[in-house]
Amino acid sequence: MSTASQQTIQALEQVVKNLPVGTNLALLQLMWAMLNGSFLRSRGAVHGALAESGYTEGQIRRSWQALRYGVWSIRELILHWRHLVLTAGRWQVHKYEGYHPLAVDITAFWRPRLQGWMGKFFHGLANRAVKAVGFGVITQVGEVDGQRLPLIKRIIRVKTDEMSEAELRADILHQVPYHLCEQEVFVHDAGVSLAEVQAARIPRFVIRLAVNCTGRRNYLPLPKKKGRPAEYGLKVRPLPRRRAGNDISATAPDFETSFQYDERTIKVKGWPDLVRPDQKVAAENERFTILVFSDPLYQDPLVIGTNLSAQPKTIFRLYLDRWPVEQPPLVAKQLLGLQRQFVFAPVSCHRLPELALLTGNILTYLAATLPPFPTGFWDRHPKKRRDDYGEPWARLIFPKITRFTDDFEKSSLFQPIYPKEFMLIDELNDNDKPIWLVFGLICAHIVKVLSFKAKLWCFDLASFWQGVSGN
Repeated sequence: MSTASQQTIQALEQVVKNLPVGTNLALLQLMWAMLNGSFLRSRGAVHGALAESGYTEGQIRRSWQALRYGVWSIRELILHWRHLVLTAGRWQVHKYEGYHPLAVDITAFWRPRLQGWMGKFFHGLANRAVKAVGFGVITQVGEVDGQRLPLIKRIIRVKTDEMSEAELRADILHQVPYHLCEQEVFVHDAGVSLAEVQAARIPRFVIRLAVNCTGRRNYLPLPKKKGRPAEYGLKVRPLPRRRAGNDISATAPDFETSFQYDERTIKVKGWPDLVRPDQKVAAENERFTILVFSDPLYQDPLVIGTNLSAQPKTIFRLYLDRWPVEQPPLVAKQLLGLQRQFVFAPVSCHRLPELALLTGNILTYLAATLPPFPTGFWDRHPKKRRDDYGEPWARLIFPKITRFTDDFEKSSLFQPIYPKEFMLIDELNDNDKPIWLVFGLICAHIVKVLSFKAKLWCFDLASFWQGVSGN
């Protein structure tokens, strides 16, 4: 087994080791099937991906049951993963004038033919809302050896199967202040409005605004000799626009500056102490600043809204750190093949994408920290494939593992029965009860457990065939 495979499995062990015995091993095998690309070959089928990884029928059944019925939550796995990364010390969070970026985004796993699911999200290629399971992803942004990498902090799922994209976005914004630590800044691309951010009472934010955005001064203009007294401040328009054949000029900036970034000059125009255009002049209004960045690499300027009192270069770099939040969904869907999913129970429809997002973050971190390996003859120093790799290499990993940590083992079907029944035997022997009564109680308990397990298997089989016929 290669060093990369060993370290990958050890990282997965640290993530799931505190789960109940049996569930941790089953989830470890499922996450390994995601990491080794088995879901690409199975086209999103869980059983097919587990079979591609070389597991037995019993292991496949236990991994699938752990996905649906296991006692675990994605929040617990994320906490273990973050503890592993932060204690290793190689990942360092980005800091700009003491501020740390916290990037937030919404991603969706498209399920257009999933019966009974009503939630829809906008699909850019289809140019319309498509049925999907949506999630909010909150990540910290840092780097490993100079390479920018995200670290997942929270995954927020939709609360109901009818929750729309706008409702999920509002729920995410209201949860952000509870996950925003001191000196962390909420960073988001276009898609959220300034009014939504201020309504959620987010203390620090950097968001992208539309090119036709406007603001108002928080003081009244000079009174007119005639007419009703003004209640709104003067309108501020950072960029010129054309409407109904008329040219509308931009407002003169309050300050202009420039800075060097990657050997190019970024020009900045700013308008501080503004309020939203729908707000009247009032002392309790929340103020914000509009900054327009003109980068010579791009034709259109970048318009940013923020309530930070920081240098324009700091605001610019904070916004650029918004993009790593796109990496976990991109790796999970395109690289690992989880863009298609054949699960139909509501719990599985939530848990499998959550595991995929976490696994994508794990794979990204391991790719940055592990030493580079040649992938073929086109590399400068290719490594020859060994003779015993006639089969797909993913099938040979777990059979070569001789031991896990002490808490990793297969859970027994009758694990909770024997201690209770032995205590019952001792109690009955002390009371001089007939031995046939003891064995009768034991047999009754065993039949009860077997019937319960059989009922679960039949229910899962019926749900599976119903989903297959429906989809």
